[in-house]
Amino acid sequence: MNSLKKDSLRKWPYLFLAPYFLFYFSFFIYPTIYSCIISLTDWDSLSGVANRKFIGLINYIKLFMSDKLFYKSLGNTFLFMFIYIPILIFGGLLLAVLLYRLNKTSRLFQTINVLPYITTPVAIGIIFSFLFDWSTGILNTILTQAGILEEGINWLGSGATARLVVIILIVWKNMGYYLLIYLAGLSTIPEEISEAAMVDGANKVQVFFKITIPYLKPIIVFLILTSIISGFQLFDEPYLLFSNINSSVGGPERSCMTSMIYFFDQTFRSSTKLGYGAAISYGLFLVVLVVSLIVSRIINRKEEES
Repeated sequence: MNSLKKDSLRKWPYLFLAPYFLFYFSFFIYPTIYSCIISLTDWDSLSGVANRKFIGLINYIKLFMSDKLFYKSLGNTFLFMFIYIPILIFGGLLLAVLLYRLNKTSRLFQTINVLPYITTPVAIGIIFSFLFDWSTGILNTILTQAGILEEGINWLGSGATARLVVIILIVWKNMGYYLLIYLAGLSTIPEEISEAAMVDGANKVQVFFKITIPYLKPIIVFLILTSIISGFQLFDEPYLLFSNINSSVGGPERSCMTSMIYFFDQTFRSSTKLGYGAAISYGLFLVVLVVSLIVSRIINRKEEES
C-alpha cells in the first residue's frame, strides 16, 4: 500500500507541469520548427499549402548573396542602435544619479520619465507625427513664429531628418526604463563606501567612476545586451511614424526601414512569400546571435583585463 501511495504521489508533479509543457510545445517549439521548415520552401500564402515546393537553402542564398534591401535594413538597424544605445546607457545612468540625490522630488521625476515607456506605441506614433508634421506640426510652428526658421522643415520627408526623429522618439520613450533599472542598482550600493571615499579626499567625480560604475557594471552589461537584442526587434516606432504617410516602406528613401519592417513587408504586405519571410527571420536570428556573442566576448575580455 505504501509503495502504491508513493507512486501516485510521484505522478502529481508531472500532472501539474504537463499544461505548461503542452502550451510551451504548442506555441513555441512547434512554431519554431515549422517556421524553419517553411524557410526551406517556396510558398506563397495565396497559392495554398498544396503548391508549396521544397527548394532547400535557395532562400538563404538569395537573402545573403543578392538581397540589397535586406542589407539596407540591417544597415539602418545598426545605425539606429549605434546612436541611441549609448545615449540611453550613459544618459540613463547620469539621470539616475542626479535623481537619486533628490530625495523628496525624485518620485515625481521618476513618474514623469516612466510615463512615455508605458504609453502605447500607437499613441506615441500619432503624437510624433503631429509634432513633426511639415505643414501643421507644432515644432515647425514654434520655430517659424520665433523667427528661427523662415519656413518649416519637412522632418519626415528626407532621410536624415526622418532618422533623427526616430532616434528622438526611441530615446524619449525608453529613457524611463533605463532610469528605473539604474535607480534599483544605485539603491544596492552601500552609502558607507561612498562616505568613506569622500572622507579620504575623493570628490564626487572620482566616487562616480571608481565606486558607482564598478558596482553597476553587471547592470550596464545587462542593459547593453538587452538593448542590442531589442534593437534588432525595432518595429513599432518607425512603422507607426510613417504608416499614415504616402511614402515607401520605411520612410523616405527607405531610410528608416529596419530589419523587422523588411521582414513584415516581405511576408505580409508587399508580398506574401511565407518561405522567404521565414528565411529572413532566421537570417536575423543568426545576425543577432553573432553580434551578441561578439559583444559579450568583448565585455568579458575587458572584465578579465581589469
